[in-house]
Amino acid sequence: MSRRSSNPVVLSFHDSLLRLSDIELLSGHSWLNDSIISFYFEYLEINHFRKDPILLFVQPQVTQCIKLSPSAEVNVFLEPLMSNRCRFIFFALNDNEQTEVSGGSHWSLLVVSRPERMVFHFDSSKGTNCQQAMEFGAKVLRYFGVSSYGFREPLCLQQSNGYDCGIHVLCNAENVADFACRNQQIDGCTALKEEIVQSKRRNMLNLISNLTKG
Repeated sequence: MSRRSSNPVVLSFHDSLLRLSDIELLSGHSWLNDSIISFYFEYLEINHFRKDPILLFVQPQVTQCIKLSPSAEVNVFLEPLMSNRCRFIFFALNDNEQTEVSGGSHWSLLVVSRPERMVFHFDSSKGTNCQQAMEFGAKVLRYFGVSSYGFREPLCLQQSNGYDCGIHVLCNAENVADFACRNQQIDGCTALKEEIVQSKRRNMLNLISNLTKG
């Protein structure tokens, strides 16, 4: 039996493909990979927020390319996404320092708020990705022509284990985007409730099951 036949595609959702091994990460105490985060970012953008023009959810693979590319090349990645039309831009930031291989050990959420001229960093293990977030945020804002900006790490629910950072990113992204749509800003967004994080894996599995039936 080939590797692909033993790891079939379970869900094709627009540009996202989820294989059995990806979905199995949601069933246990596993660190989420790019594929799961990419899928949910795409789901939020297309379904939950119905392509709200003020929001942009950048795929983790693109975020990694931006992070490791020279500032002069950021336009290659952000211009095709029509980022200049968006007010709030969401990035899943990974501490992996290589382009050739996937990996890393921690995810956090970085949101660029163009109206507030601010970078907001939501890290469920405070301090772990701070330096990378500051450097990444500065690079993106330079692309938008913002030379003077603020960097803030709001009060953020902290993970109680070593594997739920990706789940926190998904929950924070949805929570912050909801707040931004209602208030046209991110400042003042309240922290997640623990029960939202605890139920997210089960809710994700139910969502994927419903989409495969549809």
